[in-house]
Amino acid sequence: MDFRIDDLARRLLESVPPAVRGMQQDLESNFRAVLRANLTRLDLVARDEFTAQSRVLERTRTRLEALERRIAELESRLPPGPAG
Repeated sequence: MDFRIDDLARRLLESVPPAVRGMQQDLESNFRAVLRANLTRLDLVARDEFTAQSRVLERTRTRLEALERRIAELESRLPPGPAG
């Protein structure tokens, strides 16, 4: 993730007016520090982890739907119970 933070810091630096760029090294360091501090507070996961968990969720959802259909089928075969 550091390479992305470095890229973001460079992009931010490019958006700074040229007159202020004399402090380029300080600005870039501060941008990196602020980005790291704020991004670490977020509860982020890597794309591959997200994709893996999405697949697990989809398989679980499919299995749950199949089980719900099976339960409904089995319940429909039960004789009617006493009313009330």
